[in-house]
Amino acid sequence: MARWTSFVAGLDGDPPRILHENGNREHRLRVEHDATTLLVHLSGEDGGAWTVMAVDRATRRFAVAQARRQIDAATEAYERLYAG
Repeated sequence: MARWTSFVAGLDGDPPRILHENGNREHRLRVEHDATTLLVHLSGEDGGAWTVMAVDRATRRFAVAQARRQIDAATEAYERLYAG
């Protein structure tokens, strides 16, 4: 069984805002939030394409979307979460 590894903070930025897979800087992870929503952004292994999970902070309901561009995945996940 393979050993688990971690996402680590890069030295870019003060404070660092993006994590990357230890040993693979192209595979990135970022979390952002406001008063109502958490957005978890995960790039593809090679840095291309994105999976974004939007989480409602009050209810923990969530929605997931994938797209080539990070902003498109984030927008779609957010709209799915709060649709209707």
